[in-house]
Amino acid sequence: MSAYPRTPLDHWLERKLGLPTNTAPDPEALADYQLERLRQTVAYLREHSPFYRRRLAGLAAEPLDSLADLARRPFTTAQDLREHHQAMLCLSQSRVARVVTLNTSGTTAAPKRLYFSDDDLELTLNFFHLGMSTMVEPGGRVLILLPGRTPDSVGDLLARALARMEVQGVIHGPVADPAETLAQALAVEADCLVGIPVQVLALAEHPAAQSLCGKIKSVLLTTDYVPRALARRVEAAWGCEVFEHYGMTETGLGAGVDCRAHQGYHLRAADLYYEVVNPMDGALLPPGEEGELVMTTLTRQAMPLLRYRTGDLGRLLPGPCPCGGFTPRLARVPGRLSNRLDLGGGVGLPMWRLDEALFALPGLLDFRAVLSGDRGKRRLELTVRPTPAMAHDLAARAAQAVKELPELAEHFATGELTLGPVRCIDLAWISDGTAKRSFSLPR
Repeated sequence: MSAYPRTPLDHWLERKLGLPTNTAPDPEALADYQLERLRQTVAYLREHSPFYRRRLAGLAAEPLDSLADLARRPFTTAQDLREHHQAMLCLSQSRVARVVTLNTSGTTAAPKRLYFSDDDLELTLNFFHLGMSTMVEPGGRVLILLPGRTPDSVGDLLARALARMEVQGVIHGPVADPAETLAQALAVEADCLVGIPVQVLALAEHPAAQSLCGKIKSVLLTTDYVPRALARRVEAAWGCEVFEHYGMTETGLGAGVDCRAHQGYHLRAADLYYEVVNPMDGALLPPGEEGELVMTTLTRQAMPLLRYRTGDLGRLLPGPCPCGGFTPRLARVPGRLSNRLDLGGGVGLPMWRLDEALFALPGLLDFRAVLSGDRGKRRLELTVRPTPAMAHDLAARAAQAVKELPELAEHFATGELTLGPVRCIDLAWISDGTAKRSFSLPR
């Protein structure tokens, strides 16, 4: 008997597979379901998508006899979404309920565009409903610190999903003024917050945060990668349970969420199929090995995606979850493959390593890292945002934490990398909910 309740995604998956309620885990039934859905998706793309009809033209005789056979199909890339999104559309424009345009920060590249039908959005609502039922109960109140003014935006969809379980979702939007947000959380008697990691941390360590102690029972962190050190600080501030969500617009916003065992993200396996591949040659990797996450939609109508290279680093976890659930799980996704400090010789410092080192520092609310110079003579500059009470020595502590990172020690010692003055600035970098933390280049 597990010490944790089974993820509600298990019960949803049982229904999708036609299994009896509370049946024993059946990974074979899931594999059969996903294989049949993959076959249907490929056939649907051949019939309705001009882009995929051309892309798959030479593979008409290639059977899909097993899930592993999918690896013989070509990848879809972010560049395809920029250049061929209209040819990827499988429905008439009149049946498209939402179009999402994603600009790449700091570049002049054409934006990615994705299309969703009403039925596609309904699948996201269903996933949000099930995922949130892990952390809130009927009668609860959730303050949503995500964009929600636009119909079918992430905040709007979440509020509508919560209403299905008799939970009030109050759309606040991204945090601009922590004191004002905390006051609203108190006024609406919120017992759960959903927001961007650094913004929720700014709330949890604000002087007025004590007013919510004992009131906030759970927090869901989403839209960006969640440093463990940050999650622990939020838990310590409010004595609450912190959950994490993984997803991207390409997945239909929702992809996976952890359960009360907090041992990886339970995937939306009836709607999405994940592979992990070697980032260099695209070869399929076995469960447990880390590589690039590749996603195929199984139930999408408007714009299905076949073997989409997400650019995210991750690995599939073998075996069942400690909660007893058999839903496939992803290990915590640490970030994007490209989000690393190139140190030369094939060596790099991933952003998540810097995240863990700096968010472990008491008083640090956020930071920015800028890399300048040429290979062999580079300079790392940091700007840190402190809590007012701990601003006096934060710059020195941040500099020491960076210098102690094993990946950087040798480069500092040889002079190939120098650390510029660490600046403290009491200014929040407000996110629209789509930007992710990354190394920056000087302007």
